[in-house]
Amino acid sequence: MTTVRVALGDRSYDVVIEHGLLARAGTLLKPLSRGRTMVIVADENVAPHLATLQAALAAERVASEAIVLPSGESTKGWAQLASLTDRLIELGVERGDHVIALGGGVIGDLVGFACSIVKRGCGFVQVPTTLLAQVDSSVGGKTAINTPAGKNLVGAFHQPALVLIDPQVLDTLPQRDLRAGYAEVVKYGLIDDPDFFEWCEANAANLLAGDASAREHAIATSVAAKARIVGEDERETTGRRALLNLGHTFGHALEAEAGFSDRLLHGEGVAAGMALAYGYSAARGLAPKADAERVIAHLRALGLPHDLASAGITADGETLVGHMLHDKKMNAGTLPFLLARGIGRTYLDKTVDLSTVREFLDAQRG
Repeated sequence: MTTVRVALGDRSYDVVIEHGLLARAGTLLKPLSRGRTMVIVADENVAPHLATLQAALAAERVASEAIVLPSGESTKGWAQLASLTDRLIELGVERGDHVIALGGGVIGDLVGFACSIVKRGCGFVQVPTTLLAQVDSSVGGKTAINTPAGKNLVGAFHQPALVLIDPQVLDTLPQRDLRAGYAEVVKYGLIDDPDFFEWCEANAANLLAGDASAREHAIATSVAAKARIVGEDERETTGRRALLNLGHTFGHALEAEAGFSDRLLHGEGVAAGMALAYGYSAARGLAPKADAERVIAHLRALGLPHDLASAGITADGETLVGHMLHDKKMNAGTLPFLLARGIGRTYLDKTVDLSTVREFLDAQRG
């Protein structure tokens, strides 16, 4: 068992990582139950994991009630938020209770946001079942829903009380989703850990093929990196936490163009976004061209989108920059970009001229 502490004062919590943890989760969850029924919110794709979790709770004599939602990005919207909050209130959830979010990033984000507003804030626990959620969205307290204007535009910072990660559940994850989640793993190497990027180059194929030790190492390293950054800048006020958005400004624009649908999964958008961020950095003379090519080659080798074409995007630069203007990081009309001076040397640039981004994206279209 590996335990990573997210140090946030009185909002601190543990991220527990262990193979087979889900079947033993009742022991860790019982102290949060207060002798009451625990509500589990899951998506319809995780039925076997839901049964395992409910059995683990029952073994500790903790009753549970399940709410099962549709899978997919469209669930993370106003309609399901309204339905979920109504259902939690109907079930009598109190401010001292802890709702369990069982699923990928969509469920974690939706449940976290619902819990931030029900009864002016109740507790919740993240039990992520996808690689992307395990290494990124389940840690750090960012919760949100999408709107027609863009991704994650309505939300709140609301930290979980506990995060339980069982790498074994990844055995049932479709290969496409596993690859998409890997984009958030390699991101930590590209931010500020070139040694971890080298490890990724050497071990990513084994990780995707099911190597348990590679998966556990990647998850623990990623969670520790995110916990450190979140502990330094919980609400993105100093700019340190903004580094976690590497690839997201470009990536969210691609996702918006794809209609926030399964045409382009979030992790796939991030992969293409990171390649574009490195490509733009190299085109502007900020990063060595060889580093950008190395990043692109790594993503391509794993079957991840690494440019506009492989992401299925045909829109021009004007259209994609138009999507970026709805980015929640806009500040006084300026959009900060995560760019790179090299592998493991990401930085926040607040001086980017969007006309150069348009030109770069048009050039990428060929």
